[in-house]
Amino acid sequence: MSELTHFDDAGRPHMVDVSAKPDTARSATARGRVRLSAKTAALVAAGRVGKGDVIGIAELAGIMGAKRTSELIPLCHPLALSAVEVTVTLKEPGLVVEATAKTSGPTGVEMEALTAVAAACLTIYDMLKAAERGIVIEAIELVAKSGGRSGEWRRE
Repeated sequence: MSELTHFDDAGRPHMVDVSAKPDTARSATARGRVRLSAKTAALVAAGRVGKGDVIGIAELAGIMGAKRTSELIPLCHPLALSAVEVTVTLKEPGLVVEATAKTSGPTGVEMEALTAVAAACLTIYDMLKAAERGIVIEAIELVAKSGGRSGEWRRE
């Protein structure tokens, strides 16, 4: 990546023209963490959160977030997603959120996977804030991507 493509020659932001790029199968996986106390994690594990099933609702929010990515990220292309999978697991000291997005098209799905993780993490915070205000959302990162001209990439 030698240049930033979201700016034109005059330095103005623009949506990248992907019309000449071939459609390829593309996939991206992202991960994030929600750090919370053992007491709050125990509430989640026991299903004793007043707002409902934290894990199930967060997974659904992640899927919904992936589908709305182009409405949230200004220069992101709207994509026809073929699959989005979001999993939330209890892991000390809190919850780990992982999302995989897939499509077949001229541009990647990294932003959709990252947005899915962010939406799920924010949903977890919203559902648990009454139990604990000091919850921390951290380490939202791309884990892997495949497809397109740049091919495979995996975080070490």
